[in-house]
Formats: sequence, structure tokens, C-alpha cells
Amino acid sequence: MSAHPDHPNRPPATIVIVGAGPRATGLIERIAANAPELYGDGTPLALHLVDPHPPGGGRIWRPDQSPLLWMNSMAEDVTIFTDESVEREGPLRPGPSLAEWARQVREPDLPPELAAEAAALTGQSFATRRLQGAYLRWAYERSVAALPPGTTVHEHRDRAVRVTGPRDGRQQVWLEGRTAPLTADAVVLALGHLDAEPDAEQRALAAFAAEHGLVHLPPEFTADSDLSGLRPGEPVIVRGLGLAFVDLVVLLTEGRGGRYERGPGGELVYRPSGREPVLYTGSRRGVPYHAKIGYSLSGERPPVPRFFGPAQVDALLSRPERPDFRRDVWPLIAKELGFAHYHRLFTVHPERTAGEWPAFEEKYAACPPGSPELDVLVTAAVPDPADRLDLDALDHPLAGLRFPTEEALQQGLRAHIEADLARRHDPAHSPDLAVFLALLSVYGQLIRLGDIGGWWHGFFSFLASGPPGPRLEQLLALSRAGVIRFLGAETVVTTDPLRGVFRAGSASVPGHVVEARALVEARLPEPTVDHSRDTLLRSLHRDGAAATPAGLLAVSPADARILDRAGRPHPRRFALGPHTDARASGAFARPRTNAPAFRQNDATARALLRCLRDLACRASLTA
Repeated sequence: MSAHPDHPNRPPATIVIVGAGPRATGLIERIAANAPELYGDGTPLALHLVDPHPPGGGRIWRPDQSPLLWMNSMAEDVTIFTDESVEREGPLRPGPSLAEWARQVREPDLPPELAAEAAALTGQSFATRRLQGAYLRWAYERSVAALPPGTTVHEHRDRAVRVTGPRDGRQQVWLEGRTAPLTADAVVLALGHLDAEPDAEQRALAAFAAEHGLVHLPPEFTADSDLSGLRPGEPVIVRGLGLAFVDLVVLLTEGRGGRYERGPGGELVYRPSGREPVLYTGSRRGVPYHAKIGYSLSGERPPVPRFFGPAQVDALLSRPERPDFRRDVWPLIAKELGFAHYHRLFTVHPERTAGEWPAFEEKYAACPPGSPELDVLVTAAVPDPADRLDLDALDHPLAGLRFPTEEALQQGLRAHIEADLARRHDPAHSPDLAVFLALLSVYGQLIRLGDIGGWWHGFFSFLASGPPGPRLEQLLALSRAGVIRFLGAETVVTTDPLRGVFRAGSASVPGHVVEARALVEARLPEPTVDHSRDTLLRSLHRDGAAATPAGLLAVSPADARILDRAGRPHPRRFALGPHTDARASGAFARPRTNAPAFRQNDATARALLRCLRDLACRASLTA
């Protein structure tokens, strides 16, 4: 580590980044891009990355996981690099998407199994997570190589447990099992998904399981779960039908030796190994997440934001009281999503509308959000109800439906999944893709509002962040094979002390109950400060960092500085990621979508560099 040549006693300016996954990688890329403008005086930099997992992919995208686990986005829809669509102050340094990288990576640069995966990857393929991890590792190494000359990067395969230091002085980052801390001019938390302490319900379920010798798996990252207690042929109650559920299914079926083949009619057939349990699965909605859309958008993109953009967010933030999501925000979002839907319907499928787009657009704009007039307008202009956007029906697909028998529910759910797969691969329903793009736009605006509660994130994930189509086709095959049995909507799990079992039922088949000696909560835990198992996050909160009503770490929307309980931004502490109230939809994103995480990375990198530059200037004045 070298000192400044004009001030040999001055140590390098030091940044400690806690977390070395894709969010940290994106931040380092932005530090490298912005340094020539904001930190070009030759003062050396030292970056310390603290993470028990390898840099680049971090925990979630680490290379030592099952090759059966896929990404949930097509390879052409994944990038870690900022592009021309991103609203930023810093310079643009283009980089390849996952698909482009796979086409250009050389075989000697990857292990043989990953080289074979990269060679077979197409833009429409769903890469394995371990291949994505290799892409992220490459992006990390490229970003490190682009840092200013004289910069040193130190990787610590450790856990950070506490940050101390005065607001106006250097910070100390304490590592687990070490007596001496890392000293830093600035600290960034770039934590990803974290483990959590169980809430009251999960503690009660775990205690019941321990008392009766049952298996209970709490919310956690599925790839890290110990599934050995889920025995072949035995019933398992699974609560959750999202992405964690899909991973669970993969590991308990193909991961235990099952295989798929095509039947005589072309349908997918599952051939069990005999080692699978029987999964009885339900959730609040009762249906799996919508499949990823399997076609590209042709023609004009929806011109969003229109009804939920910067001006509307400014107006919400200018109110004396905190906006209520359902009352103040959701009507604007619903109108924005409807605008994208009907723009696409009128301009690409005009034969399914009554009238011309300009006239409809003018009337649509004049209707108050959520008003009866809006419903009347849409009803008159769109004759077929199937062509109208019904967000409530999308959010509650089984609402009011009752099935006479458990087998009727299985048939109904398979029909629902088949219809979803057909629709998500049929460009005749391209308004769905327009709504998807509008959802991305909305997410990009919402980060300015901070903590808006958890409902929106679940709704967004259900519509826009579901599994690849082939995964739903596999669920259908598993359902036909009897490995998966759907429980329905509003699933409720209880305990039976007399019989010593878990019980589950739903509103979809009144009176039908399943008993099992195993319960799996197939979802990630909520990223709250008070329930997190991350010692560093809890200690920051204990030492004065603010948390939102939903338990997220409060940060400045401008540059991600951590706020104290008086609302003051810390001059030297920053935080990015799902544990903050500025959480974006992902550390990497679809290209050319003005991804909010990339905007945040740029703003935070610039704030960091200005902070270090100002400190260096003060040091030179006193030298």
C-alpha cells in the first residue's frame, strides 16, 4: 500500500465495502468510472471488501451450487453494466450483457463445465446461477482493473460485525474473530439477502416441531437449506409458490434423480426416481408466479413514465404528511400500468378496440386515477373484457372460486398454469409486456418514496419476476405425476398437538385438510433490521441508525447515506440493497431500462469520491 508522493506520511484514502456480491461489483464499476473526474489528483485509494463468499457473485451467485438452479431471466435480459438509458451524472462505460459475455468468453478462462454452458447459451436461454456467478466474477475483475492507478484492493473472507467511530472521524469496521479493526474514511454496506431470526409464528412452529419430532424449515435461501429430513414418499406441506418454491421443487425432484421426457403428444412427462416426497403447496394467492414472457417487444415501447413519474413523486414528497400507499400512490401506479396496457392494445391490436388511440388517450388522461369515469371509458373503448386490465383479478386469481373436491382443484390449477404459459408466449397478448415495462418504470420511481410497505414488492414479483416458462411446464408434469398437490388460495397452516402433525387447508376447497410431519416455508425472510441475523446491521441500528416502520434501514434517497433517528445523513456511512428503504428490484437488470440500482450506484459512488476528495483537501491544508 503506497502513500501520496507529495505527502509520504499520508495513508491512502480507504473505503470498506461490506458485501462483495453484485451490488458491490456495480458500485466498484461506478467508482472506477467516476474517479478520473472526481478523484483525479493522484491520491491513492484502498478498497477493502468484506464477505465470507467470493467477490462478484457473493453468496447467492457463488459457483459451488447445484447446476440445476437457473436464473429467472433470459441471458439477453441480464447486465451488470450501466448503459445510455440510465439517468446518471457519471460517464458511460458500456459492458456486455450475460449473453454477449458468454459469446466472447474464451474456453480457457472458465472451468470445463462452465465453458460448455457458455458455449451453449443463447440470448433466450436461462443460464445456470453458477454461470451467472462466473459473469459477475469477470465483471468484478474488470471493474477492479479499471480503478485508478495506485489503487489497492483487499479481499477479506470474513464477516463484519460492527462499525464504530465518530461522525466526523475515521470509522472502524470490526471483523468476526479479529482483534484489530479495519480503519476507513468511508464505509458502504452492500449486503444482499440476509438470514433472519424467526418471528413469533415461526418460533412457535419450530417449538412444536421440536416437541413432536417433526421437520420445520423456516424462511431462508433454499440452496442453503438442509433438505435431508424430507423423506421419500412422505407428505410435506409447503407454504409459498414463488421463486424459492421453484428452487425447492428442482432440488427435491431432478436433484434426487428424477428426469423429464416428452410423451407421445409432446407433453412433458416426469419420471420419478422414487426418492421424492409429495409436496402439498399453497399460498395467499394459491397459484405460482406468472411465467417470464417468452417473446420480444416489437414496435414502439410504452411511453412511460406518464402518470407516475418524477413530477408525481415530487408532488407526493411535497405533502406535509407521509403519503399513504393505497390512498395516494397506488391509484397513480394503476393508471400508469393501464396507460401502458391500452397504448399497446390500441396501437398494435386496434381491431380489438373501439375508436382511435389519440381520442382515448385524451379522455384517459382527463379521468382521475381510480375513478368510476375511468372504468366507464375503458368499458366503452375495449369491447372484450379479456382485453381490459384488471389488476385486482391479477392479484387474486382464485378469489371467490370454490372447488368441490381436492382433485377438481388440481385440474383447475393445471388449467390456470397452462393458460398462463400459453398467454406469456403469445404476442397477441403483448399488452402484458407493455405492463411489465411499466412495472419496471414504476419501481424506478418508487425508490424515492422510501418504505412503502411489503405489498407492492410481492405484487411486482408475482407479475414481473416469475420463473422461466420451462419451470412451469415442469410443475405441470410434476402435478400430473402426483409429486405436487396444490392446496389453493388463502392457505392456513395449523398444528395438531393430539396427533403431533402440521395441518394445512385453504379457502379453495372448504373442509379439505392435509396432515404432514414436515413443513417448509418456501420464501426468503423479510429484510428487517430487528429480525436480521446480521450482527453488523443490528449493531448499527442499536447505535442510532434509523429504521422505517417496516423495519428497513433508512437511507438518504439522494446518495444512500445512512440516516440517524433525527433524520441526519451520516457523512461517512452508506448502504445499498434490499435491507434499505431505497431497495431496488435487483443488483443487475435488464439492459436499457434505466435500472434504479444503477442510478443508485452512480450517485453513491460520486458521493463517496467527493467525500474522500474533501477529506484529502482538508488533510493537505493541515499537512
